[in-house]
Amino acid sequence: MLRRIFNREFASAIKRIKSYSVTCENKFCDYAENEESNAPSDESWRILFFGSDKFAAESLKALHSKYKDKKLVRHLEIVTAYQGQENCLTKYARKNKIPLHVWPPEISEGKFDIGIVVSFGHLIPEKIINKFPLGMINVHASLLPRWRGAAPICHALINGDTYTGISIMKIAPKKFDIGSVIMQQRIEIHPDDTQIELYDKLSKLGAEVLLRTVDKLPNILNSAQSQDEKEVSNAPKITKDTSFVNWAIMTAKNVCDLQRGLNGIYPLRTYFNNVPVKILNVKLVTDTSNIPHVHEKTPGITVYDKSTKKLYVCCKDDTWVSVEKIVIPDHRPLNSQAFGSGYIMNTKEKYCLFG
Repeated sequence: MLRRIFNREFASAIKRIKSYSVTCENKFCDYAENEESNAPSDESWRILFFGSDKFAAESLKALHSKYKDKKLVRHLEIVTAYQGQENCLTKYARKNKIPLHVWPPEISEGKFDIGIVVSFGHLIPEKIINKFPLGMINVHASLLPRWRGAAPICHALINGDTYTGISIMKIAPKKFDIGSVIMQQRIEIHPDDTQIELYDKLSKLGAEVLLRTVDKLPNILNSAQSQDEKEVSNAPKITKDTSFVNWAIMTAKNVCDLQRGLNGIYPLRTYFNNVPVKILNVKLVTDTSNIPHVHEKTPGITVYDKSTKKLYVCCKDDTWVSVEKIVIPDHRPLNSQAFGSGYIMNTKEKYCLFG
């Protein structure tokens, strides 16, 4: 087996090449794939799996099912990183009696064929990558090179993307998400998808695409293509600061997309009387007929309509969102009626300003 692996460059030179396409950000990226790399392999592999969360757990379960069936996976062990409380991978490993290593692992030469990384969060050093004859591959939740980084799902939603996908790439040392792409699959983003729904969809899709990749090892590795650096966009880690709305530069759709992208992580925040407050259940307003008239439609202007008991906030380009609940520090949550009555209707201007 190893002889065939190390001689694959020679083998690829005599194979008949055909092209196929996978969808990337705004265009089709041509990948070269040969007939052998497109065909399932009869091999089963010794795999060391690196992961840390529920997204990774879907891929681990898929690999473990193949191990139990004695197909594709001949041996499986897990590397994870946790402090104190166990994560879902450690629990799964102990329940299913899968050998478990805590990061960083001590890896014996020749024990594994390939390393598989899914939502791990640690940069893999070259000395570990070199322990695997087939190298290491990663399941990434975007169509690379779009949304490199720790939070591709969040940034796809925040940006208002209409589709995203899964990329299987080779792990390269020194930087995250720069390796050559082996396989991709696109998925549409539904207008109502939030971070929670899209995370679930992509974790399942990632497991499926990973199994298809493993099924075509080792020859599928020959079809890997370098990422186009001109098309790179970054998806840095989400922080609390990400949740603050900038009314002056964000349209109503932008605000709603931010809420979708942060759902389950952070609520939206803004400033009211120089105090940070949470704004919950923000919705896009398409019918503005009930919005009380204001002379200056400054972004952040907030008004209350008694007839509908709704709170409306002006955004960029005279677009509007409604807000169902406000949470002021050291106060109980206020619904739109309570906030409107207490902070808007008793003022001379009949509005307040967020931001």
